[in-house]
Amino acid sequence: MRCQAVGRYTGRDANGGDKLSKADMRVTLAGVELRSPVIAASGTFGYGLEFEEIVSLERIGAFVTKGLSREPMAGNASPRIIESPAGMMNAVGLQNIGVHAFVEEKMPRLRGIPGVVVIANVFGYTIEDCVEVIHVLNDAPGIAIYELNASCPNTSHGGMVFGTDPDSLYQLATRCRHAAERPLMVKLSPNVTSIGQMARVCEDAGAQAISLVNTFLALAIDVETRRPRIANVTGGLSGPAIRPIAVRMVHEASQAVKIPVAGMGGITRAEDAVEFMLAGATAVEVGTASFADPRAVENIANGLRRWCASHGVARVSDLTGAMER
Repeated sequence: MRCQAVGRYTGRDANGGDKLSKADMRVTLAGVELRSPVIAASGTFGYGLEFEEIVSLERIGAFVTKGLSREPMAGNASPRIIESPAGMMNAVGLQNIGVHAFVEEKMPRLRGIPGVVVIANVFGYTIEDCVEVIHVLNDAPGIAIYELNASCPNTSHGGMVFGTDPDSLYQLATRCRHAAERPLMVKLSPNVTSIGQMARVCEDAGAQAISLVNTFLALAIDVETRRPRIANVTGGLSGPAIRPIAVRMVHEASQAVKIPVAGMGGITRAEDAVEFMLAGATAVEVGTASFADPRAVENIANGLRRWCASHGVARVSDLTGAMER
């Protein structure tokens, strides 16, 4: 599909109405309709409640929780977040309160917020860990989608990352899909040779959507002390520095599968979101930008609506895959 410009944007339609209200911002991700394609990414938005007084949660498409594990996790030692050129590196270590505490303490409050769409991020170091988390979440009303983090090391197989081995990824996605009573979206690792192959593995396993990219494995060294700048030695690189690579991988993944793709990687403005959608994304996730501006997700969602109005795009979904060659 291709978007066609319809003339210069004046801000009002012929009848004096606000054109911003005319743009249809709805998209469907994993079978779930979202009011906007702009989503707050996991690990950058807490459990949603932390942003309740800063961001209008009902105006963004959804938010993804911090990764949820079977038991609480304290995360890695400090320093675990550093600034890098055009981005940041982190090795937080998936710190979280555990799935049981999330269900008991956070979900009741989240259900009380009108219009909020909750996507629960799931992870574990074995397939059984992930399945158990999903079983607990199945009994919690108010969750729309599960996002399965496939970038964790499979400790049952020597620490191999699920998302870098097709067989391991297929087993993980298949088991979790069978356990899930809600749609499953798999978050892929970018540290692979063929992202298209990994996308197809998820589709074959029954996933209803995929999201990418997760952070890129990186290393920063203090040249004065000759020591790694992050206590974990390596960390995940995110932010605008990775955006062109992420856009390329989203395009490749979207060409390989028929299921929807949620794209992410260095989105800081509405035009970045448009770029990901033109490359093939149905929705986008905003992460690192929230560290610099806590209202980034809402601002980008509003900016995308304005962009569509000023470019004569009646339905934001028409942008998906509309890159012209």
